Amino acid sequence: MPTKDASPRAAATRQLRRAAGSVSTGAIARMDAELPWFGDLTAEARSYVGLIVQAGVKSFIDWYADGGTTPPADQLATAVFGAAPQDMAGVVTLQQTVELVRLSFTVVEHDLDNMLDAAAVPDVHAALLRYGRELAFATAEVYARAAEVRGAWDARLEALVVDAVLRDEHDDTVLSRASAVGWSARGDVAVILGTAPEGRSEAGVFDAVRRSAREVGMDALCAVQGHLLVVILGGVGEPEKAAKAVVDRFDAGPVVVGPVVPDLGHAHRSAAAASAALRAASGWPEAPRPVCSDDLLPERILAGDEAARQHAVEEIYAPLDMARGTLVETLAAYFGNGGGVEATGRALFVHANTVRYRLGQVADLTGLAPNDPRDGLTLQLALILGRQAGDAPLL
Repeated sequence: MPTKDASPRAAATRQLRRAAGSVSTGAIARMDAELPWFGDLTAEARSYVGLIVQAGVKSFIDWYADGGTTPPADQLATAVFGAAPQDMAGVVTLQQTVELVRLSFTVVEHDLDNMLDAAAVPDVHAALLRYGRELAFATAEVYARAAEVRGAWDARLEALVVDAVLRDEHDDTVLSRASAVGWSARGDVAVILGTAPEGRSEAGVFDAVRRSAREVGMDALCAVQGHLLVVILGGVGEPEKAAKAVVDRFDAGPVVVGPVVPDLGHAHRSAAAASAALRAASGWPEAPRPVCSDDLLPERILAGDEAARQHAVEEIYAPLDMARGTLVETLAAYFGNGGGVEATGRALFVHANTVRYRLGQVADLTGLAPNDPRDGLTLQLALILGRQAGDAPLL
């Protein structure tokens, strides 16, 4: 029988302390029997859960003994969760923590009649409810802080990955860091550049980009570099179509998508093309949004982009020159005669249909139609650069 005491709270406290060990043991046994996930934990994790339960029971008894005043949430969090390492928040989820706290309180409530004098039960029960409310807030705070720390660390890792891509400093650590922030390394990759939105937090913008990318089955890495928002997309099919999925996440102004590359290790090529195209985009105010970097080839060439000049020679002029010498000659004559098919035929002493056939071959080889104004400009620049490179004699 419990001993008499002048202070009912002191007497109840002594009774609670005597029962603390059995309560903690009973709570762990109930968890093992009723919570399937508990049995899947490692032995170390289970031991830390046991420490948390014991600390929770002790903290309640100490709190009750001190008069049941409400402690600050951070003190309560330290008292209960301080025994476990910080990374426990990544092993036991918030939902699982709520389950184990609820089950522990259920065990305590069930055993109150056996632990206490009948007169003390209502007071302790009411105190238990108040303490449970405060512990719920403390639990939420622990996981919120862990999420903030994890989010800040993930953002830092993501920024390092994007920076490495832009600087062409790829190594094994880049892919490892990308994987750590959710990059699945699936499919082709493209880099998109545009102005970062003003008045919005970076975290909010990045979350919106990732959400838009996931909706169409793509991965996304994001960072802000100066005033630019950089987005690396994985699982890209058509670059322009992929960019349209996230274009609304950029501020006003041009949004440029670089060419598709096979993986993250080659993403610097896409980034370099997109960056050069963005610098030259002011030369084509009517450009679509988003616009592919290759579609800005004329502006990039005129802006002095060496990669664009090389692309024009190797990917446009050289195929024409190697296919048939008459294609370069026909194309030059076509532009020299103002784009007139009949006039070109007379200049070359061939039928107009022959000219049309050759121009069709040009389009098939380069993907550029000579009679389209922008495509025609690109072809003319490629002709000039090819001749300057010495790949063909002057006509």
